[in-house]
Amino acid sequence: MKSNYDVVVVGAGPAGSMAARHAAEQGASVVLLERDREIGVPVRCAEATALNGLSKYTEIKESWITNTVSKIRLVAPNEKYVDITLPVDGIVLNRRLFDHDLAAYAAMQGVEVYTKANVTKVIFKEGKLPVVQVTHIGVAKEITAKIVIAADGVESRIARCAGIHTQTKYYDIEPCAQMFLEGVDIVKERIEFYFGTELAPGGYVWVFPKSDSSANVGLGYNASISNGKTALQLLEEFVHRKYPNAKAMTTVAGGVPVANTLKEITADNLMIVGDAARQVNPMSGGGILSGMAAGKMAGRVAAKAIGRGDYSKKALDEYKKVWDKEVGSEHRKYYRIKDYTVKMTDKDFNDLAGMLSPIPPEKMSLLRLFKAAVKNKPSLVFDVIKLFSNIA
Repeated sequence: MKSNYDVVVVGAGPAGSMAARHAAEQGASVVLLERDREIGVPVRCAEATALNGLSKYTEIKESWITNTVSKIRLVAPNEKYVDITLPVDGIVLNRRLFDHDLAAYAAMQGVEVYTKANVTKVIFKEGKLPVVQVTHIGVAKEITAKIVIAADGVESRIARCAGIHTQTKYYDIEPCAQMFLEGVDIVKERIEFYFGTELAPGGYVWVFPKSDSSANVGLGYNASISNGKTALQLLEEFVHRKYPNAKAMTTVAGGVPVANTLKEITADNLMIVGDAARQVNPMSGGGILSGMAAGKMAGRVAAKAIGRGDYSKKALDEYKKVWDKEVGSEHRKYYRIKDYTVKMTDKDFNDLAGMLSPIPPEKMSLLRLFKAAVKNKPSLVFDVIKLFSNIA
């Protein structure tokens, strides 16, 4: 590990690896620091994404795909359900392999990758380059960087070191829990979502098959309208009732930001990407594709700034402008829809399922579903049309 680099990326999730890769592709010297001993472990993700979306950002390896899905089932509290045939395939990833290979792609572009590299502090002083304090396999080191890219997750400390306000409202953080279950009775080609105030108030339960008999089963809920139970308690109740004979092979828990993007995602010598920047889809809680998009944008802008010798906030704000134009504006629409749907009652869900369940799956669509869901909020209909028309 050298004592100085053009770009130091903290966190080797999809956003961080993409940022490192694209900065290095443009000629910057880059180091990627991951605090865990192995990239992609532990897996804190439901692992589902869209195949066509993923192909926009990287070459895809077959080994990443554990399952391909073509159907969605949405289940109301009264157990009525709506089936949808997807217009394009979804996939369930092996995040351990996926994250590892994204970092490997970065390494192939010249990025130096270090695991068990815990960044304890970044010192930002006006007029001076940032100093990154890192402990690598027990040895303390200091690295000087022209630009630091914070990809250190929802708990991001790096942004706070630069004085950026990262606190997120209680309403906009969802407690989540997930189990990887073996021995479940599922339809391999279908992902399922369950709704209800007793199951997951203001959120939902997901079932994402990984094989004929295994699945990621998890939930997230809105803590501001909690029924007093933890995410893990709610999940254990659901699993005991729905899959009484299943065996939990792994269990994880944490918080997912379902907020608008931070107002400030740049500062002098600093860029923030992924969960750290609150770039998760506020409605679904999915962050793989948006994190990769942000990483690519940030990496390219960082390299351009290095080439010009200008690492000021003004120069790095090009990243914020591109993000707002290409993804951020969509996320603001998703947030408005989330703000409406989180208040839906069990009766609302039951009525919606009752109205839509007779429609054949091949004629049902996400556009039709969400137009029906927000029919009592006309101001959201345009948002729904803009967001879902291309995947109707």
